[in-house]
Amino acid sequence: MNDILHYLQGELPRINAFLDAEADKLDPIVQPAVKHVLRAGGKRLRPLLTVLTARAFETQADIYPLACSLELLHSATLLHDDILDAAELRRGQETAHLAFGKGSTILAGDVLLALANRLVAEYGLPRLTLVLSEAIMRTATGEVKEIANVRNTALTHDEYMEIITGKTAYLFQAAAECGAILSGRGPEAEQAAHDYGLNLGIAFQLVDDALDYVSPSDVMGKHSGGDLREGKMTLPFISYIKSLDEALRSELLARFTADAFTDEDIQRIAAEVVAGGHAQTTRDAARHFADEARKALSAFPENAETDLMAAILDFVISREK
Repeated sequence: MNDILHYLQGELPRINAFLDAEADKLDPIVQPAVKHVLRAGGKRLRPLLTVLTARAFETQADIYPLACSLELLHSATLLHDDILDAAELRRGQETAHLAFGKGSTILAGDVLLALANRLVAEYGLPRLTLVLSEAIMRTATGEVKEIANVRNTALTHDEYMEIITGKTAYLFQAAAECGAILSGRGPEAEQAAHDYGLNLGIAFQLVDDALDYVSPSDVMGKHSGGDLREGKMTLPFISYIKSLDEALRSELLARFTADAFTDEDIQRIAAEVVAGGHAQTTRDAARHFADEARKALSAFPENAETDLMAAILDFVISREK
């Protein structure tokens, strides 16, 4: 963890400076919402993955526009997601749509999507554009699937995995794969980076879903139990439901479908999810995907960046926010 923090301390000023400079070039009318989301902090994990992968494969090109395009894409999805979820907090601060209005926030997200695509296009590498475009489409599709399945108590485990892979993992995959593409090391390196990023992204979202039941809002930067409030069938809740006897399960699912949970209900269910080991089971599932990501690193050169990418897997699995 200390190695990751040390590396971040060197990279974050460059990443943030680039993001700030690009935001300052935008029309003043869209800058407030854009700067609101960009300056809210965050782990900057996606641009860091691009930087690490590109350097692991010894690229000589300028990494930062490409790396920061991933953060711009991610930030655009956050702006849009918070509107869809009617979220009030993001990273501990008021969400942009509450501060600036829904219309302005949606369009600010669109501006970030366009800016990210322009930064990538300027490299003149069609494969970069293809991978990023595919990731955007799959991310949006994952979000649509999640919305379509709100309060769907018939959601299967496989369908849940499709949703989280779509809404989260493909941007991780693109972040890593684009770093390999930029290096010019060829299909084997690109596939290894693809596999690493995809599995890391799935693990990240599984841990996120577990933390929604465990971490208080002052740690997560958003209200705890949010997934349950929003009617999302995530793995901790799916596992918890299966553990109940049939009568209790039917009664609980009927109230869940009718959006009839009180705050007290949500707190009680969250406590039972944790006490029953269902959040931990979700973390255990995340560990499996982290192990798959670790296997992909065997095709990477042996260097400091590859070691840090292995350390990121440990961080993601053990994180508390």
